[in-house]
Amino acid sequence: MKKQISVLAAMALSCAMVLTACSSKPAETAAPAAETTAAQAAAETTAAPAAPSGDAVKMTMGTGGTTGTYYAFGGVIANVLNAKNIGVNINVQSTGASKANIYLVNDGEADLAIVQNDVMDYAYNGTDLFAEEGAATEFSTVAALYAEVCQVVSTGDIKSIEDLKGKRVSVGDAGSGVEFNARQILEAYGISFDDIQVNNLGFGDSADALKDGKIDAFFCTAGAPTTAIVELATTNSINLLEIDDEHAAALAEAHPFYTTYPIPGGSYKGVDNDVQTVAIKATLICSPSLSEDTVYNLTKAIFDNQSEIAAAHAKGEELSLEYAVSGISVPFHPGAEKYFKEVGAIK
Repeated sequence: MKKQISVLAAMALSCAMVLTACSSKPAETAAPAAETTAAQAAAETTAAPAAPSGDAVKMTMGTGGTTGTYYAFGGVIANVLNAKNIGVNINVQSTGASKANIYLVNDGEADLAIVQNDVMDYAYNGTDLFAEEGAATEFSTVAALYAEVCQVVSTGDIKSIEDLKGKRVSVGDAGSGVEFNARQILEAYGISFDDIQVNNLGFGDSADALKDGKIDAFFCTAGAPTTAIVELATTNSINLLEIDDEHAAALAEAHPFYTTYPIPGGSYKGVDNDVQTVAIKATLICSPSLSEDTVYNLTKAIFDNQSEIAAAHAKGEELSLEYAVSGISVPFHPGAEKYFKEVGAIK
């Protein structure tokens, strides 16, 4: 099974190369991914920049669909780093995102990739999304990049996650990362899927179903604010449910890839106060076969040029040394670890 998926992943990457060359736009199939940003257009036109002078190490970076943030943000990182004299030439490719990217790096078909840190954990330990195929461990962490926020949206009298018992709740597409997030968050509150009426809908369909009164709440894991929720809140009164310190701590103890995250008040119409929830992280991984010097230079260049990355893509504002190393359960590449120890982010 694992080999079949590996072959399919390789085919997806090959198709992506052709599609990118023809400037077509396949839909992103992996779940969940953050929302598209305005920087996407710039990234698409320069996803495979020219190599810097000298003998550069040529790398392929797996991202996601061309309409997703992984592809856009990966393109910005490539543009910035390729223009520096650090000895790398990164070629960004559209792929099936997190799970496909794990296999691409694991099987030596990509050198770098952006994935969710919960999916990394599942792969490394052979659980959840990787329970059937088994563990895939031939990849290393470079750095966490930005937050993908677990948001629980409801209407009416449903003001807490405890109130979801017996209610109609969309938990994301069947087998998606969102579904696993929903299951784990509910379990932290002593609630199982047997205690709710499970609906498997994507973000847009969930928002429409809530608007039409067909469900009572839904889970959404994406960058905040999320377009589907923004649009819903313009026409309907919504509640954004809190995950308090006690339950966030229990969740992180069981699943160390979660971190707390405050959604700022005003992110959505009618939600005026900050709401604490949890988040997973879009994370850069790499092949363990890359040299220590190469990954050290790459990691250092990302943080040395944070302001330039942020100027080209809003998610670059979230790049920080502290954030880069927390909530990560898969070992860092020796080159990344060397850099983070050098700057004091890892003791």
